[in-house]
Amino acid sequence: MFLIRTEGRDHLPASGAVILASNHLSFIDSVVIRLAAPRRVTFLAKAEYFTGRGLRGRFVRWFFTAAGSVPVRRGSHRAAQASLETAREVLARGNVFGIYPEGTRSLDGRLYRGRTGVGWLALTTGAPVVPVALDGTERLQPVGTRLPRPHRVTVRFGRPLTFAGDPTSAAARRAVTDEVMRAIGALSGQERADRYAA
Repeated sequence: MFLIRTEGRDHLPASGAVILASNHLSFIDSVVIRLAAPRRVTFLAKAEYFTGRGLRGRFVRWFFTAAGSVPVRRGSHRAAQASLETAREVLARGNVFGIYPEGTRSLDGRLYRGRTGVGWLALTTGAPVVPVALDGTERLQPVGTRLPRPHRVTVRFGRPLTFAGDPTSAAARRAVTDEVMRAIGALSGQERADRYAA
């Protein structure tokens, strides 16, 4: 249905904990990254995907479970922190964790300001951050469509970034997040938006 072109796959370390930090353009982004990455990638997925009823609910639950997604509740600061703790557990096992620092899909194609969870994870775990840029997924499955359409997409993996600092420092988390977003922007070529995505 679609052809994935990958660039820089060799930037992803062959073993050990790694954070993949990507731009976010479409619902199908996590599927595309999993297909392009040379290692299994764990993403968080909203808990509602795991609680549906009927045939469709069972299929959705199977799909997200088979893909290695971890269910999380959303909507509050406490839920956000619990999500980060779950991510830290994934990394502590030496696995690859995928995150979208923008927090939600970009509806206009611009790259929005990153939320500092990626900075907290990088500083808390010491795991390298590999920036990822997706191109074409917004046409593969536009926002509001149920099924993908045939389209070529590109996934670019950047060089790993390593950070040190105090994860309890808001300034340190912001500095790390801003550097990660600059790296994603350099790979994607997206126009930057100096605010959070709605």
